[in-house]
Formats: sequence, structure tokens, C-alpha cells
Amino acid sequence: MVLQAELNVGILGHVDHGKTTLTHALTGKWTDTHSEEIKRGISIRLGYAEASVYLCAKCDSYSFSEKCEGCGTKGELKRKISFLDAPGHETLMTTAISASSIIDGALFLIAANEPCPQPQTREHLMVLDLLGIKNVIVVQTKIDLVGKEKAIENYNQIKSFLKGTVAENAPIIPVAANYRINLGEIVAAIEKYLPTPKRDKNAKLRMFVSRSFDINKPGTPIPKLHGGIIGGSVVRGSLKIGDKIEIRPGIVKKEGAKPTPMILEVVALRKENDDLEEALPGGLVAVGTLIDPALTKSDALIGSVIGTPGELPEPVDTIKLKYQLLKRTDMENPPFKQGEAVVVNASTSTNVGVITVLAKGTATIKLKKLMIVEKSSKVALCRRLGQRWRLAGCGELA
Repeated sequence: MVLQAELNVGILGHVDHGKTTLTHALTGKWTDTHSEEIKRGISIRLGYAEASVYLCAKCDSYSFSEKCEGCGTKGELKRKISFLDAPGHETLMTTAISASSIIDGALFLIAANEPCPQPQTREHLMVLDLLGIKNVIVVQTKIDLVGKEKAIENYNQIKSFLKGTVAENAPIIPVAANYRINLGEIVAAIEKYLPTPKRDKNAKLRMFVSRSFDINKPGTPIPKLHGGIIGGSVVRGSLKIGDKIEIRPGIVKKEGAKPTPMILEVVALRKENDDLEEALPGGLVAVGTLIDPALTKSDALIGSVIGTPGELPEPVDTIKLKYQLLKRTDMENPPFKQGEAVVVNASTSTNVGVITVLAKGTATIKLKKLMIVEKSSKVALCRRLGQRWRLAGCGELA
């Protein structure tokens, strides 16, 4: 039986602080695979990789390699972990916020060769704070690019920056990913500080869609075409091949019309390079379907929710939430105004809306497109400042 990843670990931090490099060093997978990512040298879409944790009984040490790097003994498989490499660039913050909604813990990267904090260092920490992700390991990257005194100075900056936040007491591990220095310490810290959360496989199915794509190559003959693939994380319940599922909000058949929910059958389940008989909570899985792959290409279904037919809430075009403004020391963040445009992030969904009603601590937002939300869902709000969308507030659906 194929072992499925049971823990989702987000890799967050400022652009070019080594998130993709560290993911590659830990898992052997380079997560920047999109052509534009390779050209620009940054992550644009959500990257994904898996690793297995092994314990060498002889050395009492953890590793992502089955063969102990210290003594060569075959290690005992403890669990599998999935890593989500979130973009650090400020213009891609909505992708990072979406990623954070399906993670159980985080590796928070801060480079030693730049003053701390950088702009997205602040923003990613605010995301962890507002979503209540308390299991955090801080990784001080690029220590090979600075001397000892500079590394210690940066460490003290990190400690000062983290004070009073969700990561105040998080361990700080210095690494040089390109030279594989201290990677074993990261694995040991993951085992110590990032426990597998308790999940209910018998609850009503909920899966947040974080990717969707067409795996067919151009020119594939019609009889050999595969249906659309949907990727995401099961947050509760389970999925089996042959199950009927519903995807909402669905597809818009005519401009201005309501989306039509899609009810379809699961024909395949896969994680990385392995087929699954059942998808359980934790890790990212790919769901094979028979729907037209044109409906799933280019991440068209990101933000959708999967459940058992008839059990998903109705999509809404207006939400009301209790919110609070974030205290930003790096920019002015005045109170929201009626009529102001905002970007709304809930689960893996990103939407644009306009604030129509403001009351004390609450806001009603008219959304540009329908979205699926559930009561008490956490929401992040970004506002436009100059030419950029910046994280400005957070809230909970009323």
C-alpha cells in the first residue's frame, strides 16, 4: 500500500531567500517548472514536492534519505511530508495566502545576506499570524554568503523581528542549502516541532482545489485524451476511486449566468509518482476525472471546493465578516472606506470585491464572482496602495 503524505509544510519567505533551492535540497525536486518561472528565476505558481522521513536507530538521527548519511544503515520510515513552495514576490502574495490555507506548519526562510525583515518577510509572517499557524521553524538561509559576525548580527535581527509574533519561540536553524549544511537539523526539527494533526477521515468530504491542469500533449489523438486533472488537499473526509463528487462554484456556460456545479466520478487518484486507492486528509493529491480538460487547464478551477453531491454550501456573491486592520510599520494602513476595492482570500479562493457596508468591526463585501465559503472561515484582505496590492486586514465570516 502506498503511504500518503500526512503533513503539509509551507515554505514561505521573501523573494529570492532560497525557498525553491531549499525544497530541492530537501526533496530532490525543483518546483519551478512553469516556463515563465524558469525564465524569471522566481516561483509564480504553487510548487509541490514530497519527502519521506527516516529514522536511523543506530545514530538516532532523522533524514529524508532511506540510507543514513552518517553510518549507511537503512532507516525506518516514520511518515511522509508534502512541501508547498509559495511565491515570495509581493505581486504574488495572493498565491502565498491561498497556499497557507492548506498548510499545517511552516518553514519560514530568512536570508542571512540581507537585513531582516524584508517586505515579504513581514507579509508572510502576518499570513501565518492571521491564520493561526503556530507550528513554525525559522530557517536562516545563505549563511555561506556571509561571515560569522554578519550571520550572528542577522540572527539577532531575526530574534528581534519575531518577538511578539506566532513564531517568537520558533527554533532558528542556519543552513547553506547548496552545500547541504544542516539539512539534517531541519528534518529533526520537523519531527520535533511539526506534529501530524488529528484528522477525521469519516467526516463530510471537503477538498480545497489549489491546482488544475490538462496533461494532454498537443496533437494527442482524441481516443487517447485524458480527462481534466484537479489537484488539492483533502482537509476532511476521504476520496476513493469510483466516488461521485461535486465541484462548486462550477462552470459558467453563458456570460452573466450562474455557475453550474459539476458532478463527476473519480477515475484516478495519484500523489507525485504513485497511484492511490484512497485519498485521506493531508498531502496534496491529483484527482483524475473524465471532464473536458479545457475546463481544468491553466489552473482554471483554483479556489473551487469539492464535496459529496448535495452537501456543499451554496456559492455566494456577498460576504459579511468581522475584521481587523493589520498594524503595518512599513506602510500607512488607514481604515477601510465604503466603496473601496479589496482582494479577498478564503481557503484557496482569490476574489475581488467592493466594500458596500461598513459598521464597527464588520464589513459587507460584494464579490466580482461567486465563491464557496463556510461560517467562521478565515479571510485575508488586500488593498491597493499605489500600483500594488498589499495585505491590509484579516477577518472571519460572520
